Amino acid sequence: MKIETLEPKTDKRETNPSKVVSEAEWLVARKDLLTREKELTRLRDEVSQHRRELPRVKIDKEYVFDGPDGRETLADLFAGRSQLIVYHFMLGPGWEEGCKSCSYLADHFDGANWHLPHRDVTFAVVSRAPLSEIEPFKKRMGWRFKWISSHDNDFNFDYHVSATKEEQAKGKMYYNYRTQELMSEEMPGLSVFYKDENGDVYHTYSTYARGLDILVGAYNFLDFVPKGRDEDHLDFTMEWVRHYDRY
Repeated sequence: MKIETLEPKTDKRETNPSKVVSEAEWLVARKDLLTREKELTRLRDEVSQHRRELPRVKIDKEYVFDGPDGRETLADLFAGRSQLIVYHFMLGPGWEEGCKSCSYLADHFDGANWHLPHRDVTFAVVSRAPLSEIEPFKKRMGWRFKWISSHDNDFNFDYHVSATKEEQAKGKMYYNYRTQELMSEEMPGLSVFYKDENGDVYHTYSTYARGLDILVGAYNFLDFVPKGRDEDHLDFTMEWVRHYDRY
């Protein structure tokens, strides 16, 4: 079973068309909005500071992944840096292709990944599908980022992006810090790790569902335009999204 969307939408209100005004009236409204935009920016900076100040959990369990460079541990994935971001991509064993919503996010990864290493950050993508099933899809999409398989370890289960057999049987899954109805055996997420000078690895942060919105540059562009994301009339967010080679 696959999931093609991150979250159901229930708000079907139509977007109200903006009224036409003079340049002077528009400037008053724009300055009022600018005040709120600045408030949001300051609040976002404050939340980001709190995120950085979260306590850490030491990782004692060993995870070994299959990747293009062979077998690697979680510590190996840092590639000589102290910070690691892992995106949990929805591609389960036996799937014909990766989730289109995760693919929508992944289309943005390579551009950012040119710059992350220069801020002491390594980025990797992980899926539970075997590497032999990951690589053909990665090639089809033309992505360059490192993509590894957690098929032979508990990584996806421990970070609550893959449903266990027990969860699948119950139809409920612990996801986004609460137990909820099972939408798919694979779910999206992002986890952050830190490695200290002694080589010890710590989990510092994970986010899921709408917490991943910040990764979607295309959404940020759409938020600028009059129609916005134009999703209120859809049954699910991202219902309109396709793999970019299928529009």
